[in-house]
Amino acid sequence: MKPKHILIIVIIAIALGVIVSTFVNTSTYANFSEAMKYPGKEFHVIGKLDRSEPIVYDTKIDANKFTFYMIDENGVKRKVIHKNNKPQDFEKSDQVVVIGKMEADTFVASSLLLKCPSKYKDEKKPDKFGQKEFVGKKL
Repeated sequence: MKPKHILIIVIIAIALGVIVSTFVNTSTYANFSEAMKYPGKEFHVIGKLDRSEPIVYDTKIDANKFTFYMIDENGVKRKVIHKNNKPQDFEKSDQVVVIGKMEADTFVASSLLLKCPSKYKDEKKPDKFGQKEFVGKKL
């Protein structure tokens, strides 16, 4: 075979590998009810932390596991087990996206995405674009 043919075969093999890997590792957004219908399939579930339930994280027992309860966008509450350490300021998050699979009535998350409250909520913002206050000497 000519080197040109070998190069074309290698490029085609790489392209097929990329295409197959994109289809194999796809996950979709859903709620807990939909994730219950397809146990074992990976989903992204958006919800809020249920602050009325305890957050269990004990580094002496298992530093790579913590549990909490989350309410999805339809109001369904489920226990979530995250098999990693607890993110800093987890309790302050406004919204949580859990990525993982349902196992019985529990959602087992492989990763989390947190939306924390804005630190600019209560600060006074300028009335107009370009409004400035100078402290010290006048220029």
